[in-house]
Amino acid sequence: MKQLNGRQQLALAAALLFQFLVLIGMVVTAQVPLWTGQEIRIETIPVDPRSLFRGNYARLQYAFSELDTGVFGQDRPLRNGEVVYVSLTPDKQGLYRFAGASLQEPEDGVFLRGRVSGQWWRREGNVYRIRYGIEAFFAPKERALALESELREGGVAVLRVSASGRARLERVIGGVD
Repeated sequence: MKQLNGRQQLALAAALLFQFLVLIGMVVTAQVPLWTGQEIRIETIPVDPRSLFRGNYARLQYAFSELDTGVFGQDRPLRNGEVVYVSLTPDKQGLYRFAGASLQEPEDGVFLRGRVSGQWWRREGNVYRIRYGIEAFFAPKERALALESELREGGVAVLRVSASGRARLERVIGGVD
């Protein structure tokens, strides 16, 4: 087997270091909302408790997961994957509710950054499905089964939202009306 010379060793080390730094960057980026984000609570709409492939989890939906196409005021339809921002304001109970949507990042207030994941027609008109990265809460089997029944009566998702609108699901509280 051929020995690597000094330049080849340096190039290999640089390539490995680069890959390591990319992985660290991905982890840090995902954790920033948990470390520095503002805690907010939003009502959930349960969808499905488990997946054979992904394990035990509660699939969550929110009142602002499906938005009327008119809220964006666009002359053109939005594309799948397009970034959108949803502004939220607290109600009297401290739960955050939909206040507006935009294609530009709001300058202030609490908002979530999401992506369009589809469009379809309902009786009320055309809607966009928006994903925020907070649609699944993974839990051990026993907790996922308990959460399934608790969420039938309403639930609250506790999020951490960074200043850029990126959100992470911290926990889900079931059985809340």
